[in-house]
This record gives sequence, C-alpha cells and structure tokens, in this order.
Amino acid sequence: MAIEERVFIAGAGPVGLVAAANLVRSGVPVTVLEAGSNLSEESRASTFHPPTLDMLDALGAAKPLIAQGLIAPSFQYRSKRHGILAQFDFGAIADATGHPYRVQSEQFRLTRILSDRLLGEPLFALEFDSRVQGVVQHESHVEIAVERNGRSVTRTGRWLIGADGARSDVRRALGIAFEGFTWPDRFLVVSTPFDFAAVMPGLACVSYVADPLRWHFLLRIPGCYRVMFPIAVDETDALALDGDFAQSLLATVVPGISHFEIAHVTLYKVHQRVAQAFRRDRVFLAGDAAHINNPLGGMGMNGGIHDAIDLTSRLAEVWHGRNRADELDRYDRQRRQVTLEHIEKQSIQNKRNLESDGTEFGKRLRHIAADPKRTREYLLQVSMIASLRRAAELG
Repeated sequence: MAIEERVFIAGAGPVGLVAAANLVRSGVPVTVLEAGSNLSEESRASTFHPPTLDMLDALGAAKPLIAQGLIAPSFQYRSKRHGILAQFDFGAIADATGHPYRVQSEQFRLTRILSDRLLGEPLFALEFDSRVQGVVQHESHVEIAVERNGRSVTRTGRWLIGADGARSDVRRALGIAFEGFTWPDRFLVVSTPFDFAAVMPGLACVSYVADPLRWHFLLRIPGCYRVMFPIAVDETDALALDGDFAQSLLATVVPGISHFEIAHVTLYKVHQRVAQAFRRDRVFLAGDAAHINNPLGGMGMNGGIHDAIDLTSRLAEVWHGRNRADELDRYDRQRRQVTLEHIEKQSIQNKRNLESDGTEFGKRLRHIAADPKRTREYLLQVSMIASLRRAAELG
C-alpha cells in the first residue's frame, strides 16, 4: 500500500483544526478525519485566553473570532456571604500579550472560521464520517483503520495526531492509560438570555460566586449568559434536567425573580485525567484525548490549542528535515508536565475555592489585588501565560 505523504489528524474540533492550520501554514500536507457527518455545533468551551488569541492571530483566526465573540477585559470573584471579593483586569499584563483580555465565544465558531480558511488549500483535506479506530506503527509510517459507512478502510501516512476527544479511539488503540479521577458531583450549565448585569451592580462578564452549599459561575457570551451549578451526588440526572429545577437554581442567583427564559440545559460528568504519555512513536495525543479537567478557569480547550501549536511547530521542523525526530520527545515532556503542574492543579484549586464561603479565599484575593506585582503574577497564571513560560523552561 502506497504511503500518503501527509499527517493524519483524528478529530475536527478546535484542537484538530488548529493543528491542521498550523501544519498547512508550515507547508505540511494534512488530512483531518472526523467521525461526525459535519463540524460539531455544540457550544462546549467558550473562553479564549490571551496567549491562545495570540496563537490564533498567527493563523488569521483571532480577528474573526473576536468579531463574533465578546471581549471580557476583566473577571471577578464573589461569594454569597461577602459579595464582591476582588476583580482583576488583564490590562495589567498588556506587555506580555497582544490580546490583554479574554474572548467569550462558543468553540464551534472557531472551528468554522478555521475550516473556511483551510478549504481550498491544496495541502488540506477534511473527511467526514471517518472514525480512526485502529493504529499499527512502522518505522517510517503509521497505518490506521478508518471506519467509514459501516466498513473499515486502511490509510497509511507519516504521522498521526489524536485530537479525538476524551473518549479517544486513538488513545485506546495505543493502550495508553488515562490516569486520574472523576468528581462525584456533576456540573449543570443553564443558558439564558436574561440580562444579569441589569440587576446585579458591578457584574463582570466573567464572575465566579463561591458558596459551600451551591456555588455558581456566570459567563456572558453573545446573546446570553451561561450559568454553571454543581449537582450533588444525591440529586438525580432526571431532577437536574427538569425545567423547574433549573428555574429554582437561577432564582438563587437573583432573588425575587421567579421565571427565567431558558434556552438550553446541559448536564455532564467532570473529570481530572491525564494520559500516561502524549507520544507513542509516530502517534501523538492532544487536547481532550491527552488531558481533561473541570472547566473552572477555562483551561481545557486553551490547553489543547497550546498542545496543537507546540506539537505541530515541532513536527513541521522534523517534516522539512530541519530537526531530528527525537525533537518530538520534547512535546511529550513539556506539555504533559505543564498539564500536571498548571492545568490540573489550577483547575482543581479553582473548584475548591468556589466550594468555600469565600472568607479565607477572599483574604488571599484582596492581598493579591492590593499588590501590583502579585496581581501581575496572578494574571500571568490564570491567563495561562505562566504555563507556556514553564513549558519553555523544561527544554
């Protein structure tokens, strides 16, 4: 069987298409194999951090994403007991990024922006209804089994990137363990067009509200707010998805209002897991296929995009003969370590903070906010710039 001189990517989500765009930009032929019949329309992740926007800008995707999204220059923490605890403005790190703000926009907008830019590129191909299920590695190439319309087709290329989500078939085919745990509680996201800012003075576009009984998180995106709540172990899925239950939760956000228009409700389990390895010879894992975490802090998709840029920048150098293949070991070493040290650790701490009454947490935040140096360090951390700098230090 003839070897196709290209890189295969499993998955046409944000991570897979960012990887494809960066490879094509670097002159590397790419075929993206997507299990679905079209690009996903799920909103899912909706926060783009400053360094992620810098990366997308190099791909020509930041400006259209910003135009379709909502710029959030600041974020705040509150508690039900104490009110506003602290607010932080990304302007304090304007010297470290070309985009000193978050952009709130559903991830499906990015995938469409990227696919529109890539379609027509001679080095790019996107094939739907194509699930990568089997992987056989050889010294000079990788052979993959692709399920298409109920039958298996064998494809052979030089490299494979598994960006096929938390249930990654590529990861399973490689036998790589997905180590970690699942939180006992679940998260409920309620989307509503209700204007919380009109009835909550000083509300930022991103607001975390701590409470030991039922914390919540308010995230504004174009046209609506997404409100996240924890669902306790003894609360059933059926109860959580009931419309009256969602109304009762929203009523705790703004007391005195008894009815909210609800556009959408999503309930999901929450995991903290990291693959035992991000590279196995000619196959790589990126994004949710490599690591998943709770969404507080918006680090999951952003970390996956950072994976994609790091990996494909290295892979392009190897492809063109400007570097040896062992350079790719640095992807596994850097990105996996940073995931453990920063993304997993920070997202777990974010959840613990919101599960408090805000007293001690608020003291720490006010201490940070009162010191410009500490504020800068904190913003570099939550924006994920610090994690990228740490990756560079790992060599």
